Amino acid sequence: MEKRTVTCCFTGHRPSKLPWGEDERDTRCLALKAELAKRIEGAYLRGWRHFICGMARGCDLYFCEAVLALRDEKYPDLKVEAAVPCPTQADGWPQKQRERYRALLDRCDWETLVQHNYDAGCMMRRNRYMVDHSSLVIAVYDGLPGGTRNTLAYAMREKVETEILELEDFQ
Repeated sequence: MEKRTVTCCFTGHRPSKLPWGEDERDTRCLALKAELAKRIEGAYLRGWRHFICGMARGCDLYFCEAVLALRDEKYPDLKVEAAVPCPTQADGWPQKQRERYRALLDRCDWETLVQHNYDAGCMMRRNRYMVDHSSLVIAVYDGLPGGTRNTLAYAMREKVETEILELEDFQ
């Protein structure tokens, strides 16, 4: 595992909180993905080499795909870690999303299982794990209560640098 000083993690919203929902061909989604790729590359150019993703549907998977694309196209020394909250994370997802998830897991350099069984706190424990092992958090955030807000608040309390892509900029 890489040192915290060169590690960046991500937090963001699931499709239900995105104005385009599941439609990743929407121009707003494409713009967000492009900006996310720019932020990741910017972090790489400033010294971050290890990127942790929580592997949730929506923005987490966008992040993972963007990091893997940068690794494949430009920066082979970039490392990707999947922080999985519990083994059943994707069990209730639609089939295509489960296949996407598993394909991304197969391409990650590490897979960290945060706990062995699902419970009400496992997603937040996953988020704290990511923040606790990072010196930068990149977030897609809509300003509303929820897991992303809680993760950002925790990162700020822990004095971890944050970069926030405000969802309203992609409306």
